[in-house]
Amino acid sequence: MHINEPTWQRHLATEFGQDYMTGLQAFLAAEKAAGKTIYPAAENYFHALEVTPLDAVKVVIIGQDPYHGEGQAHGLSFSVKPGVAVPPSLRNMYKELEESVGFVHPGHGYLEGWANEGVLLLNAVLTVEAANAGAHQNKGWEQFTDKVIETVNRERDGVVFILWGGYAQKKGKGIDKARHLVLEGPHPSPLSAYRGFFGCGHFSKANDYLKSRNQTPIRWQLDPITAPGDQLGLL
Repeated sequence: MHINEPTWQRHLATEFGQDYMTGLQAFLAAEKAAGKTIYPAAENYFHALEVTPLDAVKVVIIGQDPYHGEGQAHGLSFSVKPGVAVPPSLRNMYKELEESVGFVHPGHGYLEGWANEGVLLLNAVLTVEAANAGAHQNKGWEQFTDKVIETVNRERDGVVFILWGGYAQKKGKGIDKARHLVLEGPHPSPLSAYRGFFGCGHFSKANDYLKSRNQTPIRWQLDPITAPGDQLGLL
């Protein structure tokens, strides 16, 4: 495993020689040898880092696990591949966006556009077994993604960290709030979204903060995709 992005590689390359990472690689190899299906595909394990270089990060949104259904996960938290039904948490994120920034549902759940805008869509755990949510927790990924968060915290200034739910908030507890903006609230899951996620205004607050620092705000609006299989009926 390695990261094909120099700004991250510069700070994270030494992690791949650590005992926890060699143990993680051995675990993944054994799972594959046992015939288990792992999501996302191996070339997408580090996609969030490769599409959003360290020096481009403006916002970090922390998720937990990749989606464990076929064809969903592609390495960005909350995002699914084009043509895949928009998951419930992301549907609620879209509803909040509609209310706060005039967002128009794009007809898909593919968040690559956000990543290209400087939104690091980072899951705490970067792989999962098919149809077995949480199967790869506590295997080493959490230590690696802690290092990713530490790197952003240390190397960048004025980043917006969006932490939804207790898991993400615990993950981000070491962020320097004097140098970054930390936005916390309930998770957008249907189980908790009505406890304060709706109306949180995090997307607009992130942009207000970036503008206050003379940075270009995030273009939250996603363009429609007209690829085969992308149908409004999948919403």
